[in-house]
Amino acid sequence: MDIKSIFGENLKFYRKTKQLSQEQLSEKVNISVKHLSSIERGLTFVSADLLEKLAFSVDIPVFYFFVNGKEIIFNDVILNTLENIIEKQLIKSINNIKSELRKNNC
Repeated sequence: MDIKSIFGENLKFYRKTKQLSQEQLSEKVNISVKHLSSIERGLTFVSADLLEKLAFSVDIPVFYFFVNGKEIIFNDVILNTLENIIEKQLIKSINNIKSELRKNNC
């Protein structure tokens, strides 16, 4: 798969993730629906300016267009889960320390 196809698939993925139609996104970045469709199908590529506008419009870092979007979202889910586990453990540890301090009249 070439870079235009990867970019196009990821653009389509993030556009749909943000629940934007091609019409809505093309209006946001000031291009035609036909041009956006051509980009999503990997037939054409974007300028640097359009790349920035697209990333801003779907609220992602530019590099997300060049990696597997599903893996990034999956990793975000894993990171959020880990953060929750760590937070619960930290709260538990803090409460244990407070309890020990109270027992020792500190």
